[in-house]
Amino acid sequence: MIIKAEVIRLPRREPSCNPRFVVTNLPGTPAVVSQLYCQRGDVENRLKELHDGVGLDRTSCSRFWANQFRVLLTAAAYVLLQELRRRAVGTTRATAQVSTLRERLLRLAVWGKGSVHRLVLHLPRFAP
Repeated sequence: MIIKAEVIRLPRREPSCNPRFVVTNLPGTPAVVSQLYCQRGDVENRLKELHDGVGLDRTSCSRFWANQFRVLLTAAAYVLLQELRRRAVGTTRATAQVSTLRERLLRLAVWGKGSVHRLVLHLPRFAP
């Protein structure tokens, strides 16, 4: 059993306890096993971002190849968002989740007017 006891101190707040317990049969020192579990948790968080942030689980097409193409497009979008986050070093967006990046940097309100021959998109004035 590994026990990690820490106290979280945030500005203008009371300190709060944050105990963590891991029961495992992995061999190794507590520091090595704890690091392994932290890496595993990070991978789980990336999978959660794929599902919630870019919709990896949207495979509602009736054909396999169409669903595979959707998953590939989703993975490509995730890689582009990771690159955007990597280039945002030194800003508050450097540690933002994919859904936050989409909502704050990429999502844009647009008004569309379509006809038989064309589609006209009216963008807001603040984002020409």
